[in-house]
Amino acid sequence: MAQVIPFFSPAARQSRACAQAALIDNFAQHRRTQEDVFWLKENAELLNILECTGAELPLEALAPLQQFYDGAARHISFFRQYYRFILSICLDLEDLGLPGQTGAQLAEWVCRKGLAQAELSDLQRAEARRLLARRGAELQDHGLDDRLRRFMSRPQTFVIPNKKAAYELTHIVFYLSEYGRRDPDLPEPAVTSLEYAGLVAFLDQNADLLAEICTALRYAGRVPPADWEVWLDRRVSAYTLSKGEFYGLHDAYHEYFVVNWLMLLSGRKAFRQPVPSGGVHVPALQGGSILRSLSEAVFDAGSARASWSAVRARAEAMLSEEEHGLLAAAERSCSGFARFFEGFARAGSAGAL
Repeated sequence: MAQVIPFFSPAARQSRACAQAALIDNFAQHRRTQEDVFWLKENAELLNILECTGAELPLEALAPLQQFYDGAARHISFFRQYYRFILSICLDLEDLGLPGQTGAQLAEWVCRKGLAQAELSDLQRAEARRLLARRGAELQDHGLDDRLRRFMSRPQTFVIPNKKAAYELTHIVFYLSEYGRRDPDLPEPAVTSLEYAGLVAFLDQNADLLAEICTALRYAGRVPPADWEVWLDRRVSAYTLSKGEFYGLHDAYHEYFVVNWLMLLSGRKAFRQPVPSGGVHVPALQGGSILRSLSEAVFDAGSARASWSAVRARAEAMLSEEEHGLLAAAERSCSGFARFFEGFARAGSAGAL
């Protein structure tokens, strides 16, 4: 039977640094192989969070990734399509204290091979530009920032459920702010976009996305709504990490990472549970989304759905007492909830085709 260790277990407590070192060992050696793109993704995400939050780790904590670092040039030469993951891992390892100059050598090689020129997405070009700049390499793309800010500055994009667009929104803030190191200079409509995407995520009880949105707001110099972060704080205490129960399928590791990332940024206790050794699995938590119920109430309201006051009673009739509380918290969390709802309702008709 798999061993499940809850947060705050009196039998096994770890310091934050020990928990982080155990996570590095788990994700580097006990979940996937280095040839698996998901190994690259998981390890790049973990190291990125540790680096941008200023984690202080002993050199031995990075030892599980030494072999990958030593062979990174060979790895990136063959797996060129994953150059951003590989470069990111090497840069973060060095910035966390691993000795070496591989990051600069890989950045120069990526520029020489023109790998970033193969990116179709502005978002991926923005990530590549940021990675290369960390070692003094320059990626010229005139107008890139303007295009990114133009995408962000259309709040109506984010009033309806669209996870892909919402995640792109948060990552643009990460890259423009260099993960909190400078002001991303967001236009006010872009901040509104973050608020609207956050409302959708909160109504959906999507902790993964909401944590990224709160982090992006903080990087933009804004304080996220208290109701959002309080719920995410409670969410952290509900996680369990299962020992030896990872069998290569997807789990809730990313949510666990980004919610703890937000805890670090907001001054709350992070990595609260002890991390077991060997193939840790992060079981998904049950959500309490009211997004579908609210969407159905809006759709059923027909032509009357443009007004939140006209739809409120219909929506509340479909919700439990607990769900009422969530809806009330959503309204309370955003002074522009009524304007948000006008877009969410999607009133009107596309007309005759």
